[in-house]
Amino acid sequence: MRNTFLVFGNPQIEEDEIREVVDCLRSGWISTGPRVAQFEELFKAYIGSKHALALNSCTAGLHLSMIVAGLKPGDEVITTPMTFAATANAILHTGASPVFVDIELSSMTIDPGLIEEKLSPKTKAILPVHLCGRPCNMDRIMEITKKHNLLVIEDAAHAIETEYKGKKIGTIGDMTVFSFYVTKNLVTGEGGMVTTDNDEYAEKIQTYGLHGMSKGAWRRYSDEGFKHYQIIFPGFKYNMMDIQAALGIHQLKRLEAGLARREKIWKRYDEAFKDLPLVTPAPPEKNTRHARHLYTILVKLEDVKADRDTIQQALHEENIGTGIHYISLHLHEYYRERYGFKPDDFPKALYVSERTISLPLSTKLTDDDVQDVIDAVRKVMDRYSR
Repeated sequence: MRNTFLVFGNPQIEEDEIREVVDCLRSGWISTGPRVAQFEELFKAYIGSKHALALNSCTAGLHLSMIVAGLKPGDEVITTPMTFAATANAILHTGASPVFVDIELSSMTIDPGLIEEKLSPKTKAILPVHLCGRPCNMDRIMEITKKHNLLVIEDAAHAIETEYKGKKIGTIGDMTVFSFYVTKNLVTGEGGMVTTDNDEYAEKIQTYGLHGMSKGAWRRYSDEGFKHYQIIFPGFKYNMMDIQAALGIHQLKRLEAGLARREKIWKRYDEAFKDLPLVTPAPPEKNTRHARHLYTILVKLEDVKADRDTIQQALHEENIGTGIHYISLHLHEYYRERYGFKPDDFPKALYVSERTISLPLSTKLTDDDVQDVIDAVRKVMDRYSR
């Protein structure tokens, strides 16, 4: 057993970020300013989108995307229950309602073959979630949205490096939202970004995300001289700070190297676990690029003498931190009681919910850390195998 606890999702912060944050603090420009603008330009270039708008979270980005798209009370948005609560919560914050569609077991992403049966005259958008770094079937989703004149707002919290058939995620739907939370592949502590090619959406997101102030209001205290502003919308306090962007500027430079490191860890896990009563992640689909954000195993409950929670606790006792991605939203108290969901309403999401465990995959992991994870998983699974 390890002598120290291995934290799940421990971010790798290097000296470049630390110096940039210190310089930012010394500059006196701590909130939204030139570093946010620089980060937006760099991110836009990486994704290949026309616009990139930095915000204080992916949740804020989801909310603003739906606000600027005109979603309102009574509207419906198709999405998946196999996601973090922020996806559906952001829909509810607009007054609209989430309509869940079950997943494909192989990809654990929304099943496009089930979407059309959930459409109604109230449906205004589809919100696909690219899970664990794997892209959704965007060809089929875009066909459906074109046929029914719907918006596509992508949740790409797990998918910064992801590509689908030669296209970067962030360049396909109407708007795409990324996360820079502390466990993500690119870390700013808290933070998010919306990419879009739509000029109107971009201008509104920038304005609505800073109290509804007129464009460029963040520059009003610069050395260019004070600038008056107007409130043109009752906006939100969703802006990113320069302190956060100071991290992102340098994290972005190492993104591809980080992906290469996680791919090596991924291959070690695949090889080490292939004889255990586990389902390891399916290979990436043809002509796609997986961002390798989360390595999730599914416990073969029929072949073990314990439930998933017992196995997760046993790994904790071996000093290995893990995550659960996710417990399907239809099983959570709020959604269950508000919409009257039953567990079997989404059987594949239920199946994953009862079996999934996410293992450490940070670029901060040493080779010894990876071996500790492998040894602990093998030890626990050997103990509980039938």
